[in-house]
Amino acid sequence: MKKAKQTKKDELRTEYKRSDFSGSLVRGKYVKRLRESSNIIVLKPEVAEAFPNEEAVNTALLSLIKLAQTTSRRTRSGSERSKAPAA
Repeated sequence: MKKAKQTKKDELRTEYKRSDFSGSLVRGKYVKRLRESSNIIVLKPEVAEAFPNEEAVNTALLSLIKLAQTTSRRTRSGSERSKAPAA
């Protein structure tokens, strides 16, 4: 079998004609919508190694959120409270 010739990336294949498509051909027409609706993130390799799968990542993040919500606000340290005002 012979290998098919490589086509330039910006050109249509020979079996297609511009007249086959209605309207104008626009590159990246849906990129903005895809980026807005996409929830894919890229983890650093060292972070990805710590989690075997999606469920492990979600569990860790949800427990972190729960911890952050239940932790009380930081207050003044004990040494600040015991200081008497200067007279």
